[in-house]
Amino acid sequence: MDPVPALEEPLKQPLKSVLGPATAKVMAEHLGLRTVGDLLHHYPRRYEERGQLTHLADLPMDEHVTVVAQVADARLHSFASSRAPRGKGQRLEVTITDGSGRLQLVFFGNGVHKPHKELLPGTRAMFAGKVSVFNRRLQLAHPAYELLKGDGEETVETWAGALIPIYPATAKLESWKIGKAVQTVLPSAQDAVDPLPGSLREGRGLVSLPEALLKIHRPHTKADVADARARLKWDEAFVLQVALARRRHADAQLPAVARRPLPDGLLTAFDDRLPFTLTEGQQKVSRDIFDDLATEHPMHRLLQGEVGSGKTLVALRAMLAVVDAGGQAAMLAPTEVLAQQHHRSVTEMMGELAEGGMLGGVEHATKVVLLTGSMGAAARRQALLDLATAEAGIVIGTHALIEDKVQFHDLGLVVVDEQHRFGVEQRDALRGKGKQPPHLLVMTATPIPRTVAMTVFGDLETSVLDQLPAGRSPIASHVVPAADKPHFLARAWERVREEVENGHQAYVVCPRIGDEEDDPKKGAKNGSPEDEADKRPPLAVLDVAGHLAKGPLKGLSVEVLHGRMHPDDKDAVMRRFAAGEADVLVATTVIEVGVNVPNATVMVIMDADRFGVSQLHQLRGRVGRGSAPGLCLLVTEMPEASPARQRLNAVASTLDGFELSRLDLEQRREGDVLGQAQSGARTSLRVLAVIDDEEIITEARQEAAAVVAADPELTGLPALRTALDALLDEEREQYLEKG
Repeated sequence: MDPVPALEEPLKQPLKSVLGPATAKVMAEHLGLRTVGDLLHHYPRRYEERGQLTHLADLPMDEHVTVVAQVADARLHSFASSRAPRGKGQRLEVTITDGSGRLQLVFFGNGVHKPHKELLPGTRAMFAGKVSVFNRRLQLAHPAYELLKGDGEETVETWAGALIPIYPATAKLESWKIGKAVQTVLPSAQDAVDPLPGSLREGRGLVSLPEALLKIHRPHTKADVADARARLKWDEAFVLQVALARRRHADAQLPAVARRPLPDGLLTAFDDRLPFTLTEGQQKVSRDIFDDLATEHPMHRLLQGEVGSGKTLVALRAMLAVVDAGGQAAMLAPTEVLAQQHHRSVTEMMGELAEGGMLGGVEHATKVVLLTGSMGAAARRQALLDLATAEAGIVIGTHALIEDKVQFHDLGLVVVDEQHRFGVEQRDALRGKGKQPPHLLVMTATPIPRTVAMTVFGDLETSVLDQLPAGRSPIASHVVPAADKPHFLARAWERVREEVENGHQAYVVCPRIGDEEDDPKKGAKNGSPEDEADKRPPLAVLDVAGHLAKGPLKGLSVEVLHGRMHPDDKDAVMRRFAAGEADVLVATTVIEVGVNVPNATVMVIMDADRFGVSQLHQLRGRVGRGSAPGLCLLVTEMPEASPARQRLNAVASTLDGFELSRLDLEQRREGDVLGQAQSGARTSLRVLAVIDDEEIITEARQEAAAVVAADPELTGLPALRTALDALLDEEREQYLEKG
């Protein structure tokens, strides 16, 4: 590492040496700000305008105004109140005039002393505040004011036009105190070392970093704010993309064994067995994957596919190609239910090709083993033996695969299902099982907008499967407003009965299990009218199942499934449902990922407003998996005009997961997008918005790739190195490396 340039030092200064111990302590504890540089990068959330100068005669109600006027008189009144029972309460009333009209100002309590001394009759000042009405007269309560010395027209205009920065604050530290602290350290901004290469900055007409910091904290005009934000967005996008580009560059240096399928091996035998042809999308993605597998560097690919687009088939063909080439493949699933299901569907698809080493196995066949935490000791021993001796070419399992005891003969490919549920360390631990780093394919059914993929999974190449295989039926979705129109809900249960009478099955999904201790605090969030429906706890599987079995669905066989059941019980319920022995499955979101029952045609989601947009889309993908059309009913008690209802209408109106994922993202904070759950760190994005700044992220990615290709160690760009080290503090570095 180069020594950090000496210029950077003023920004490294601890705040406690500049501000005063009490303020510095609050900043560190509540805002995570410890150095002068941290505080300079704590940007205003928005700006208040003191308002255009207004004549007193035409003051608008409820708006922030700034007036220049003269004090006509000032009176101090005492009054009794609950806080000051003995008539000790004080109220200062000041009347001001500007020749066009009069206005009353009022100050209370301890706030009266300073204005009482300063606002003497005859004094001219500027007053800024929000106009309200009291006793049918206009007034300003506790306005900010600045005394005008002499007759400077210029001061009036500049003071009124100035933008007041409003900072993200905490109860312990108001925005204006943060503003004062920022003004104290602002002179250090000129020592900020600029991480953007000069050519890039000039080519894009961006202001320098010191100028951007000055303009964002002390703008004179809205154009200043725009310049500063444009520049600071580039910093964030570019430094993050350089981190990812270096990561990709380092990965490309790793050795891997090239895996090419045999011309007439296991893969060919498998393809010959398939009862259908692959979609164009599946063929294209498969070609990309096979090209990657044939190189001597590890593949790092993210496969995004809508629910039911056939990702598992694409992944299985990649696994078979690796087995053909003499290696082994491992597939990791986030839950036991899902691992068991993948194991079932893979062995069914492969048929006798999965019976390697057994009677009835055919040429090229291999063994497909399952490895989960709840397996019996004997089965587990056998599975471990099959892996170590290469008897098994394919293993499917949960985190149990990562334990030290698991030894592979020659691990060539790792497939990770549902990355966002899969901790980042696991991916690396499994990588370490190969003699050389294995190839890696990550699958997700949660559509990720392109820019998020570039930001969060920026170290992976991305493939998208967006067409559904032939024979998949469209899903009709409808919102059922249970509170406004109770008969709609009754009709929903009739629809479920009709589907069952036609030989189909149904899911009913609830947000909660129902055997928890109810915490009254959890249900109620006080505030908006929407929260009325939030007052009651979310509907629970156990309650709803009981109600349905006795009432609207009486006579049908109703089973329950939730995450706190014993794995064997869960599996038994799923098996019965898959076999058609139960008509209705009342479940929590455990069914969200991967449960495949083609005969299930209808899903009723209770309290649908309690689920995220992408989650509803995922759940809906569980029906319509066969040839009969699917139906999804979103039940809610939210009022028609509420944001929650609009969200549900959006889900009902489109089956495009990418469109919905953008909507989902717009409604959540960026921090969630960058996977705070995965990184634990505060998001490093302060001004960059992953959705709105698509162009900047795309361009920054190209620029970063060019910079890293030319100078992987960034030796010629010490300032960029410094910025990178600041971004990749411990947590962040691990997150990017593994996430």
